[in-house]
Amino acid sequence: MEIAFSRLDERVAKFTISGVSTSFANMLRRAMISEVPTLAIEDVRIYDNTSVIFDEMLTHRLGLIPLRTDLARYAVRSECSCGGAGCPVCTATYTLSVEGPKTVYSSDLIPQDPDAAPAEGEIPIIELGPEQKIVLEAYAIVGTGKEHAKWQATTACGYKNYPQIVIDELCDGCGMCVDECPRDVLEPGQGRIRVVSGRQEYCSLCRLCERACLAGGIGTEPAIHIGTDPERFIFVVESDGSMPVREIIERALQYIQRSSDDLVDVINDITGEGTE
Repeated sequence: MEIAFSRLDERVAKFTISGVSTSFANMLRRAMISEVPTLAIEDVRIYDNTSVIFDEMLTHRLGLIPLRTDLARYAVRSECSCGGAGCPVCTATYTLSVEGPKTVYSSDLIPQDPDAAPAEGEIPIIELGPEQKIVLEAYAIVGTGKEHAKWQATTACGYKNYPQIVIDELCDGCGMCVDECPRDVLEPGQGRIRVVSGRQEYCSLCRLCERACLAGGIGTEPAIHIGTDPERFIFVVESDGSMPVREIIERALQYIQRSSDDLVDVINDITGEGTE
């Protein structure tokens, strides 16, 4: 297996992974979405709410605010030494005390731990009118996306097969396929069409170039052929800001490794029992 990054920053990663099956690629995608733990608000204690929305709707909006997550600092509540009571090791506490008229943003949510602050400060929560106010305490815990979408660390996570573009000797360089390509992947060459350097991965597999080539009337088969590499995939991953995208990828791969090791242990146990 080989991984090559074409972009890697705090929030977004684009990389090509080679030498794996479609099943593995989909497993990696699902692990990044649903198996990477993050903080999210789970419990809210409301002392005053004279706004125009119900308490339940307000708490739902709070729960969907991405929170910065340091997994070296916070433990899963079920594994915490407090027994799930909710201590600083497994619970991040926030307060919100605002009065209108004003727009309430995620930056108004004050964290007890500054390192667990909202990932974005300009997420609107509610518009308060004159003499309307909200006073509450919120408690965030660590969870995973398979429990609820509010714990998903990614806002976008997907992949596609790596495109393969083959131009055979029938090509006469007419340029009809170049005009049809919506991603500017093709360009005229010396007597025939060629792929623009570095743009092959941008092919959307729409096959408009193939249809344009057939419309040109050169034989019964197009001179350009679009396919995919069954063992090579292009991933795009975007973090919601709760943690760097590199950590999301690493933790997803660690989850796959642990799951594989657990499966091997189970198989070995079964095999050992069967031979005794």
